[in-house]
Amino acid sequence: MTYQYDPTPQGIENESFRQIRELTQLDHLSHDAQQVVMRVVHSLGLPDVAQQVRFSDNACEAGRAALAQHSPILCDVEMVKQGVTKRMIEREPLCFLNDPRTADLAKSNGETRSMAALSLWQEQLEGSVVLIGNAPTALFRLLEMIRAGAPKPALVIAMPVGFVGAAESKQALWDDHKALGIECITMLGRMGGSAVTSASCNALLRCNIGEYY
Repeated sequence: MTYQYDPTPQGIENESFRQIRELTQLDHLSHDAQQVVMRVVHSLGLPDVAQQVRFSDNACEAGRAALAQHSPILCDVEMVKQGVTKRMIEREPLCFLNDPRTADLAKSNGETRSMAALSLWQEQLEGSVVLIGNAPTALFRLLEMIRAGAPKPALVIAMPVGFVGAAESKQALWDDHKALGIECITMLGRMGGSAVTSASCNALLRCNIGEYY
């Protein structure tokens, strides 16, 4: 039996994004925001999720500028870190979840390791690109830190997934980002995950090198 399919990476990608454009309503978005939404849809295979993605006023511009300046990329989990396309960055993304100090902090404070890891972000936070794709508690802690006067990242891409705290943490980010003075990209509701979070960052990286669909 011979199976009929396109084996070429470029052919597959071109056809994927042709279908995504056909199946989603993107006209209300900027050119860069369209690229992010298409990457999110591509990662999940669900065109309807396009309606749940939210952008602050200058999210794409701020994120692109920070990435072009090789600012730190801070990740809540290793899966997000590994999902960032390495050929388009000069600095390794940072994730402190498995740092030995994190476990000790989490145990002493009675909190998740994801929350404790943010204590180690402090020196890298200003002007960074933050990627939170798994842990709602990390997003809540980040908002608490910024409200308490911590340095502000250039962009927060937050799309944690799950049933406990995921929708609530993203809604809190969206509701409070203007008051906190931060730019953000998020996806409201329970859906999300490491893949869509890193894909959103990758979309901005691709914009910086002129790769558009």
